[in-house]
Amino acid sequence: MTAPTPPSPHDGPDRPDGPHDPWGPPPHDEPPGAVGSVERIEVAREAADAARVAAALTAAGVVLGLLWLWLAPRVPVVSDGTAVYLRNSEGEEAVGADGTFVLLALGIGALSGAAVFLARRRGGIGVPIGLAVGAVLGSVLAWRLGVWLGPEQDLVARAREVGEGKVFDGPLELRAKGALLAWPLAALATHLALTGVFDPRDPEPGEPAHPAHPGWGPPPGGPGSGTPEGTG
Repeated sequence: MTAPTPPSPHDGPDRPDGPHDPWGPPPHDEPPGAVGSVERIEVAREAADAARVAAALTAAGVVLGLLWLWLAPRVPVVSDGTAVYLRNSEGEEAVGADGTFVLLALGIGALSGAAVFLARRRGGIGVPIGLAVGAVLGSVLAWRLGVWLGPEQDLVARAREVGEGKVFDGPLELRAKGALLAWPLAALATHLALTGVFDPRDPEPGEPAHPAHPGWGPPPGGPGSGTPEGTG
């Protein structure tokens, strides 16, 4: 009678290169550096999205600046030869310029937030960052463009040019600098609202990602399968 030959360490499920080698890597482990490469690609994608959104909104600041210049009320002033005064000291034109800027910025902010949401439905942190940065830069550009294209800033030189006692338009000014935040706040609020309403909900912990998929559910013979344990 021949004694059984012990199995070789290179045979069977426990061989060093086998799928059940306790000292080897799991069978589906990613190669070294793959996780870091994926993270770098994701960061680069987010940065590119932020840059594109910020550039588009900054360019849109030209539209806001031209609309503000066109729709903002003018401030009539007059010179007596020694100083320049408001023609109507109780007028609301100066406040109206700030209000016009805020209303226009809120409208453009809502439109830009919706447009960015539709163009970048995949989400990510780069989109809201680009939205906020671009809206702030666009607001600053609109403010400076409106002031630059508006009436003369040098009131003394303008008064000498038109003459004593003549009424002329004062410079276009944004007195409340907090108005520059109207656009980014409106854009972020609109984007957040649309994301919360239309984006698919993330599955809760323990909830299957695809509950209707035939592959999900208890295994045959397990609890809930309708087959008593120990039978079959």
